[in-house]
Amino acid sequence: MKRTMNLLPQVSFSILMALSLKPRHGYEIMQQVQDDSLGKIKLGPGSLYTAIKQLKEDDYIEEVPDSDIRRRYYRLSKKGWDRLNGELEYFDKTMKIARQRKVFEAFLGSDLTWIS
Repeated sequence: MKRTMNLLPQVSFSILMALSLKPRHGYEIMQQVQDDSLGKIKLGPGSLYTAIKQLKEDDYIEEVPDSDIRRRYYRLSKKGWDRLNGELEYFDKTMKIARQRKVFEAFLGSDLTWIS
């Protein structure tokens, strides 16, 4: 079976999600990612700006022209919106399959001894 799309790393996906609301500067992105992940993802400046650099190189995000001199603001590009929608469609399909298979109910009601 041919793989048509590699999923984005979790940090990159989370940044695109944060930027789906509005253009943001780095610290705002870090805060939104932490809020969206219920505190499970806490980005530091190094990981944030490494991911931003890659997302810019891939043309998924762009700097907002004429943004504040002290801060760089970023927004999703057209390609970034398309990529985010593709990722969300994949996750939506995956969740539908999980619901059909009653994966959550099976997990919660099982001792999982058959897995090991």
